[in-house]
Amino acid sequence: MGARLWTSIDLGPVTVPNRVVFSAHLTNYARHGLPTEQHAAYYAERAAGGTGLIITEEHSTHPTDWPYEKLIHGFHRDVIPGYQRITEAVHRHRVPIFAQINHNGGQASSMYSRLPVWAPSPVADPLFREVPKAVTHDEIAEIVHGYAVVAEHCAEGGFDGIELQCSHSSIVRGFLSPVTNHRADNYGGALPNRARLLFEIVAAVRHVIGDRLALGVRICGDELIEGGTTIDDAVAIATMVEAGGQVDYINTSIGVATASLFMIEASMHVPPGYAMFIPSAIRDVIALPVIGVGRFKDPLQAERALADGLCDLVGVVRGQIADAQFAAKSRAGAVDEVRLCLSCNQECVGRMGLNRWLGCIENPRTGREAERQRAEVGFTHRRHRSQRRGSVLIAGAGPAGLQAAIAAHRAGWLPRVLERTEHAGGLVRLAASVPNRAELGDLVRNQLAECRRLGIAIEYGTDVDARRLVAERPDHVIVATGSVPHRPWWVGDRATNVCDITEVLDGSALPTGRVVVIDEIGFHHATSVAELLADRGLEVEIITNAMVVGQDLGITLDMELWWIRANRKGIVQTTDLVPMGFHEEQLTLLHHPTGTETHRTPDWLVLAVPGQPHDGLYHEAKGFGLPVTRVGDCVAPRRAHSAVIEGERAGSQLTHKHLSARLSDRYSDIRA
Repeated sequence: MGARLWTSIDLGPVTVPNRVVFSAHLTNYARHGLPTEQHAAYYAERAAGGTGLIITEEHSTHPTDWPYEKLIHGFHRDVIPGYQRITEAVHRHRVPIFAQINHNGGQASSMYSRLPVWAPSPVADPLFREVPKAVTHDEIAEIVHGYAVVAEHCAEGGFDGIELQCSHSSIVRGFLSPVTNHRADNYGGALPNRARLLFEIVAAVRHVIGDRLALGVRICGDELIEGGTTIDDAVAIATMVEAGGQVDYINTSIGVATASLFMIEASMHVPPGYAMFIPSAIRDVIALPVIGVGRFKDPLQAERALADGLCDLVGVVRGQIADAQFAAKSRAGAVDEVRLCLSCNQECVGRMGLNRWLGCIENPRTGREAERQRAEVGFTHRRHRSQRRGSVLIAGAGPAGLQAAIAAHRAGWLPRVLERTEHAGGLVRLAASVPNRAELGDLVRNQLAECRRLGIAIEYGTDVDARRLVAERPDHVIVATGSVPHRPWWVGDRATNVCDITEVLDGSALPTGRVVVIDEIGFHHATSVAELLADRGLEVEIITNAMVVGQDLGITLDMELWWIRANRKGIVQTTDLVPMGFHEEQLTLLHHPTGTETHRTPDWLVLAVPGQPHDGLYHEAKGFGLPVTRVGDCVAPRRAHSAVIEGERAGSQLTHKHLSARLSDRYSDIRA
């Protein structure tokens, strides 16, 4: 790898030690409008992991701005002690940290504030659908003053710089965009007028912070909406910002956080670096440092962006959510050890949409940094008291079993994994075999790489029963045997042209002709297999009892691109139909809103329906009285994050209470 990524760069008065930026993103860690201990621990862990610069999530600048519950209210002085905890924790690792400040404008609702939403014009946002109040000149002055107040709080709180969020969700973006700014005064019309609020805020903030702190502006390069801000507008805005002489760097963004959010936090269906045309175009015309963003999950991708002159720094958010040591491992040349982000959006973006705190599907420690720091002191003490390392045998090398092995090793145990098949990964390996979901396989690849690094033995092609467990004499057993397909009652026993989606993916079933896919899960299961079959030239219809096919794709921002691909591939989507029977190749369906029946006569019926726990080994071991825990789908079939969390919990919470003499007696009794 080249060395550009690890060179320092000056952003005004602040020297950034390398070009990796942990850019601003929501966390939902705030409580009662205040930053928390979890904020400090979360940012500090990324600072310890070697990132060059941290930019916090947004801090609200005015009481009218409260678009979601767990927002930091930067306009209250009460935030300053929390700011100081955050900055002190990060500065211990000699990493600078900037605060992003913002007013979301019309991209909000009055649900929490009980105040009218403010915006340049009374144009309702397509997501919130609330008509905002067009701000008066006095209210504009109040907005500007609010930014200055929060900047002062941030300076007192120890931040090294301020970033003005003027991009994907901001009242400033609302003024800059012709779609949302219909004003006829000197804040509307031509671009210099639409940019007036931005420059008034820049001047007010610079007046407060002086030359002590860096000041950056994050702008949207393309709103991706009809009539919205384009790359030409963004280049013009950046040129004006530089000419003003008060800003130290430009950060970039793409899309609008409501109308085109699926392109801001793009999933694995969007190529890495997809938004780099924006910093590249801006960098061509200004001398200020420019930050580029766009699904960078690999340090080699970031290095290439710098080498190609597309940007001066690279924003890596989800990559560092997945692996806090992203930068340190990369700099040390241990690229293969980086836990690559899947861009699945399930536990980061998806949890935000459900008003939950930010986590990570493959890193169960993300979002629990403060909790773990408190626990580690007691853990270290307990570990030193143990006289020997216990052995734990894990049945199953899917995500749950592998994570249990990793966590058990970390907790001081000697784990050994037995896998019935010739491959690790379980259902995740099958799901990743679909071309447009291949990055999901990084979950298992990352776990296997960690197992290799730790020296954890994995034995393939090894079936396990309770008597073998008795013979092995482990101190504990963790069962992670997954789930098996389940045929619903309405299918019947005689149909031969019926299969589960797993049978399509593993090649044991080869549907032909007209195919109906039944979607009773509401996620990628049905849509991925439907695409696979359509790509083979089959005529595919997805039928669901829900109002939308793959309804949870909206949570992970996959819905819009799924609709585009489905339309292009001719996949029919039919909703509100409940399967009632499949006999003599006729599928009977109930349209539950009206109570009427309809029918299909497919050549094949493919089932995306919940599976059943494959829990026989657990119950058998339990019956023998073995010390056993079960995790993942063999508890209840769910999504991968549940398997990883339960594997982590089971492995890390093992105790040495099973290492007593009574355990030897128990095994003796079992053998007898």
